[in-house]
Amino acid sequence: MKMNKYFLALVLILVTIWDSVSQCSMCRAVLESEQDTGQAEAINDGIVYLMAFPYILVGGVLYVVYRSFKKKKSQQNTQ
Repeated sequence: MKMNKYFLALVLILVTIWDSVSQCSMCRAVLESEQDTGQAEAINDGIVYLMAFPYILVGGVLYVVYRSFKKKKSQQNTQ
């Protein structure tokens, strides 16, 4: 039950990251001065993807460490 709450929190965080605007002011000024807004949106999406993957990787590593400690603790309790 506890892991379901953590999974739900992770999904909610990822959904909010998806809609975030992550351009620096210099990039935004250059891209908005042009008529093609598709390029600005593409660069913004790229920045969001680059921002999200390290958090996903760190979360995965922490989950594996948590599972290994939990498994080790349960093995110690059974002995």
